[in-house]
Amino acid sequence: MLSAPERSGRQFRIIPNIDRQPGGLYYSCWMGDIEKQRSDDRLTQRLTTSGFRFTPQRQHVYAVLLQKRDHPTAEEVFIRAKRAMPEISMATVYNCLDALVRSGLARQVTVERGAARFCPNMQEHCHFYCDNCASVFDIALPPDNGLPLPRGFRAERFDVTIHGRCPACSNSSISKRHKSRH
Repeated sequence: MLSAPERSGRQFRIIPNIDRQPGGLYYSCWMGDIEKQRSDDRLTQRLTTSGFRFTPQRQHVYAVLLQKRDHPTAEEVFIRAKRAMPEISMATVYNCLDALVRSGLARQVTVERGAARFCPNMQEHCHFYCDNCASVFDIALPPDNGLPLPRGFRAERFDVTIHGRCPACSNSSISKRHKSRH
């Protein structure tokens, strides 16, 4: 990897595209300083210990998940990833997401019968699904995973989805009802 000097707290890296012939294209991306390095180190370590190798494509797909934590579908990840890495394919995105899930770097979230979504938040939490706009939000669990379980049961992970309306949809439906009365 070739690095240029730091500019205003960010580092610019030129990363060889390993999918092209020797002497082929390179792609570049802006990267945050310390946070980006920690993310890359965690990614490399988790992939390696799970039997996967680090690739620029996996790094890029993981960065896409971390950029906007809105629980995107694989198709949405593909669209976002393609902006900075035009040569990436849908199959590569699916393979990268699979590796990230198997490595414990992302969760696959299934809500209703819709497409699987992906969440990089690996702390135990539940999800709130807005039935109106189909957005998914992370919701913290009570301390000590405050869900009472029968004696002898031990929770290892949670897969809870709460359904309702998000604040934006709740406010818009309240204002619509209010306007219709007047």
